[in-house]
Amino acid sequence: MYEPNVVGDWQEYDEHAGLRVRVHRLEAAEPPRGRDDAAEGLTYFSVRVTVENRGHHHPTIHLEDGQIDVRVGTEGESAFIDWRNSQFIEGFDVYPLRRATAVLYAAGPEAALGLVDVQIQLRVDDDWADRRLWAGGIGLQEGAVQTACGRDGVAHQVSNFLRDQAEEGTA
Repeated sequence: MYEPNVVGDWQEYDEHAGLRVRVHRLEAAEPPRGRDDAAEGLTYFSVRVTVENRGHHHPTIHLEDGQIDVRVGTEGESAFIDWRNSQFIEGFDVYPLRRATAVLYAAGPEAALGLVDVQIQLRVDDDWADRRLWAGGIGLQEGAVQTACGRDGVAHQVSNFLRDQAEEGTA
């Protein structure tokens, strides 16, 4: 079964040796150029997507609008993405041992931000990499996942999976 990544985890791409990506720094944040009128009544947050090259080649990376999908809450409703304030990676050559980071500003109902899913589909040169999913939430502390998103939420399932894996390795 395909398991989502937890926000902060690195995901390596088998089809692009040495290339890895992570979604991290999911936090409440106001956009630098002001709020969009369409986000009235919603709470803004930001998320960073970093692509790192640990290989020998220098691929051209594309991470633009349409390649990032953000869902919030237990129903997985689409978050409002503020394209004007977001910073994307558009045709950047990532040399070995270098990184490129995109910063995305989005907004959603404050009550739904305890569960945020971010799906990325990276384009490397002219090839599309597989989609990857990261699960997290705004304001979640370790142990608070269950109360934030309920018994059947993805973040709770990820937390249980990781706890079970850790317990197997320590026994």
